[in-house]
Amino acid sequence: MNSKYIVEMRGITKRFPGVLALDNVDFNICSGEIVALLGENGAGKTTLMNILYGLYTADKGIILVDGREVSIRSPRDAINLGINMVHQQFMLIDEFTVLENLVLGSRLIGASLDYRKAIDEVGKLAKELGFEVPLYRRIKELSAGEKQRVEIIKALLRKPRLLILDEPTSVLTPHETRELFNLLRKLREMGISIVFISHKLNEVMEIADRIVVLRRGRKVGEVLRDEANPIILAKMMVGKETLISLSKKDVKYPDVILLVEDLSIRSEDGRLVVKNATLRVKKGEIVGIAGVAGNGQRELTEAIYGLRKVSSGRILVGNTDVTHMPIRRRLEIGISYIPQERVRYGVIRSFSILENILLDRFEENMFSIKRVPLLKLLDYNSISKYTEELVRRYEIVTPHIRERAGALSGGNIQRLILARELERLPKILIAEEPTAGLDIKATEYVRQKLLDLKASGVGILLISSDLTEIFQLSDVIAVMYGGEIVGVFKPEEISYEDIGLYMTGVSKMPRDEVLRRWELY
Repeated sequence: MNSKYIVEMRGITKRFPGVLALDNVDFNICSGEIVALLGENGAGKTTLMNILYGLYTADKGIILVDGREVSIRSPRDAINLGINMVHQQFMLIDEFTVLENLVLGSRLIGASLDYRKAIDEVGKLAKELGFEVPLYRRIKELSAGEKQRVEIIKALLRKPRLLILDEPTSVLTPHETRELFNLLRKLREMGISIVFISHKLNEVMEIADRIVVLRRGRKVGEVLRDEANPIILAKMMVGKETLISLSKKDVKYPDVILLVEDLSIRSEDGRLVVKNATLRVKKGEIVGIAGVAGNGQRELTEAIYGLRKVSSGRILVGNTDVTHMPIRRRLEIGISYIPQERVRYGVIRSFSILENILLDRFEENMFSIKRVPLLKLLDYNSISKYTEELVRRYEIVTPHIRERAGALSGGNIQRLILARELERLPKILIAEEPTAGLDIKATEYVRQKLLDLKASGVGILLISSDLTEIFQLSDVIAVMYGGEIVGVFKPEEISYEDIGLYMTGVSKMPRDEVLRRWELY
C-alpha cells in the first residue's frame, strides 16, 4: 500500500447556526486504502465528507490532494480531482430512467450522447459488480436497494481515485453486502481509496484498513483494524462501553389487529409486484418481513397505508375493511407509518419541527381554540408546549422547535417521525427500515421504542433488510420473494443462513403451509 496520502484534511472547522459541527478535525487517506468513518448522528461524519465533496465550505482548515492545497467549491471541483460520493439520501431524478441517470453528468456524454457506448460500458461494469441494472425503468419505480446500486454504478463510471460511501449497506441483504465488500476489495487492489461511513461495527471490522472515530464534531480516535474490537469502538463513539442491549417483554393477545388476505398489487407499469399475499399481525406482536429489496415489500406497506391501489384481496384493521379507504380514514382508525425514505416521505424538510409534529393532526380539539362557532383556530401556545414535551421525551437534538426539519441529522429526523406517529396512539404501526443509516445510540433508541410499543399492545409490521434487527425484534418472521410470501417462521426455528435461501428464491414453503403457520402462530 502506498504510504503517500492522496487526500489530507487539516484543521477542518465548520459551524452551523447554534451548532459547532466540526472542531479542528484532521483526516487523511492513502492510495488503495479503505478508511471507515464512525460516529453517532450529529458527530460530523457526513459534514466532513460533504466538505471534501464540495457541498459545504469549511470555515477553517485546508484540503490537500497529492500534497498540493486545493480549493473545492462544488462537487464538480471534487469530481475533477477524482473524488466521488454516494450519499445516504439518493441523488437521482425520479422521472428519468436508470440509463438517463447514469449518463447525466458523467464522462459518457461528449459532444453528442452515444447511448450504445453508454449501454455497453454500464453493462460491462454491472457484470463486474454482479448487480442487475434495469436500464429502462424509471427511478421512481425502483426500491431503495435498487436505487443504491444505481448510485454506486454512477460514481464508478467517473473512474474515481477516492470513493466516499455514506452508509452503503443500509438497504442491502447479507449476501448483497458480501458482494459489495468483494467489490470494494477489488477497487482497493486497483488503487482506489474508499471512505466507508457506517454505524455497523461488524462491517467496519471486516472491511476497513483503518478506523477514524468522530464524537460531537471532534476526532476522538484512530485505530488500525487489527488493533480494534467492537467494545473499543463503541466506547470511542458514545463515550462509554456499550453495545445494544434491549428490554423485550413477551406479551400475548389473541386479537388479530391487522389481516392482509390474498392481496395482489400491480406496479405503475402493470407488473404484478405482490401476488396473493396473506399475513396477520396480532395485538402486542411484531411481525418482521425479511427479503431482498425490490421483492414487493414497499408495495405491500404502501397498500396497507393507502398510498397504493389494490388489484385484489382485502386489508382489515380489527374488524374494519380499509382496503379502499383514503389515508385520512386509515389514520383515524389507527394506522401509523414510518416510511423507509424518511427525509423524502416522513417529513416536510422546509417545515419546522412544530409544523411536522402537527401534520394530519391540526383538526384535533387539543390543538384548537373555539372562538367562533363552526371555526377552529390553532392554539399555538398549546401546540408549542406539546412539541417541546415531545422534543424532550424523544430526545430530539435541536436548538429550538422552530428549526427546519431538513436541518436535523438522520437520527433526529427519525425521532421526530417516531414522536409524531407513536403519539397518535396507533393500533397498528408499519415500520419500514426504521434504523437504516442510524448509529448505535439512535438504533438502540428506535428499537427499544418499538419494543415498548409492542408491550403496550400495539401490533407492528416491521420491514427491514437488517437480519439482526428482524431476529432481535420479531415474534414471527415472514419472507418475501418475487412478490410472494415464501416462508413463515418463529425466529428460533430458522438460522440466518437458511432464511437467506428463502430470500434469494432457492427455498420456498408451499402456500398451504404458509397459511397453516399464520393460523398456528
